[in-house]
Amino acid sequence: MQLGFVSAILPDLSLNEVVEFAASVPVRTVELMCWPQGAAERRYAGVTHVDVERFSAGDARRVQDTMAAAGVTISGLGYYPNPLAADEQEARVYVEHLQKVIQAAQLLGVGVVNTFVGRDPKLSVDENWPRFRSTWPPLVKFAEAHGVRIAIENCPMLFTRDEWPGGKNLATTPAIWRRMFDEVGSPNFGLNYDPSHMVWQQMDYLQPLVDFADRLFHIHAKDVRVDRHRLNQVGMLAYPLEYHTPKLPGLGEINWGRFLSLLADVGYRGPVCIEVEDRAYEKTLDARKSSVRQSVQYLRNFLHDLTP
Repeated sequence: MQLGFVSAILPDLSLNEVVEFAASVPVRTVELMCWPQGAAERRYAGVTHVDVERFSAGDARRVQDTMAAAGVTISGLGYYPNPLAADEQEARVYVEHLQKVIQAAQLLGVGVVNTFVGRDPKLSVDENWPRFRSTWPPLVKFAEAHGVRIAIENCPMLFTRDEWPGGKNLATTPAIWRRMFDEVGSPNFGLNYDPSHMVWQQMDYLQPLVDFADRLFHIHAKDVRVDRHRLNQVGMLAYPLEYHTPKLPGLGEINWGRFLSLLADVGYRGPVCIEVEDRAYEKTLDARKSSVRQSVQYLRNFLHDLTP
């Protein structure tokens, strides 16, 4: 396994600066964000470390040279919109940009693109399914044609009022993953698995490593703290941020020793990228850099890879 981090936490740094920081930590790999240039729609969105608009072979060589000079790899390209948004024109914009990310991944020789399935939060899973069926099989075929695998993160995207009640991502549970994989029927469609999203849903975060071992394309290392007292006051039907808080690895509920040992046992040998969404570490650039270093130091108790 290769320890790394997600570049979304460093929006104020250029690609060169992100890679220099990664080499200094040190980590072996970084998931690079590929949002369109412009305003962000939410926290951690809108970050662009690889601009895939009109991305050429020459652009790819420049990125590859930057990575090689630092001895750091790209774990995957990241772009996390809502391809099943209720507004079909809006969704089309997201799908078209996702195709550009896939094309850039091919030029870069990066085998994985990380994203969300999407969802209309006002509709049930079954009511969203026709849009899933019309959007995702063609997208996965497009990725296959470019030699790229799609890794879907399992975040419900259900935190606040505007995402209520269903959230903006269908791929939240093992039952839905099985349905998705059966529907698409491609080995190029898998998971960017984040155990923290299982914890606050009161679900087993270890069993999916066994049940979906062949679908684990990428791993996000993020923890979560569940406030049991607050949960007992507001209940599971409250907005989820009322009772749970994203934290750095080791500062929440996840047993990382058990998680990483089982991940190794099922044969996973890919990237494990720290995703910082801990508000306690976000006030300054130095604090965010420190959060990455702290997370790396903690996870190295359980995961030792060959650093640059």
